[in-house]
Amino acid sequence: MTVTKNSILNHQEIQHKIKRIAYQIYENNVNEKEVILAGIDSNGYILAKKLKSSLDKISNLETSLCKVIIDKKNPLSEIKTSLSPDEYTNKSIVLVDDVLNSGSTLIYGVKHFLNVPLKQFKTAVLVNRNHKKYPVKADFKGISLSTSLKEHVEVILSGKTFEAYLK
Repeated sequence: MTVTKNSILNHQEIQHKIKRIAYQIYENNVNEKEVILAGIDSNGYILAKKLKSSLDKISNLETSLCKVIIDKKNPLSEIKTSLSPDEYTNKSIVLVDDVLNSGSTLIYGVKHFLNVPLKQFKTAVLVNRNHKKYPVKADFKGISLSTSLKEHVEVILSGKTFEAYLK
């Protein structure tokens, strides 16, 4: 059996989606001085870096990056972040991941940040699939897809050419 690769987003479309999400984050935080983009390792963090770069070009918001490390096979294990809780207490946070599939990774990431008081908390994903097991939603999304449970969305954000495809 051969695996087919169906393109969802090409490089230019991904660049456009990143820019649009950055504008949405800025509009949602226009009265804030600082926004923390917390990217779930690894593709979520890469996407957060790209969003930060775009936000820095379009706004005067102070943006900070935070790497969120979640063991996706054992999400109940300790979640680690590159920033200490003191550094994001009473701040506006956007939790970023590449694909929202079942919602488990995002919900455990949300749970981690709820241990401290926050000013505002939002989520952003490049691809939002409609197969959630958990009651979590993406506040900012590049594209929403209805796919079968057997299909897998792959996002490539490293290298010179970005791509999102269904396999």
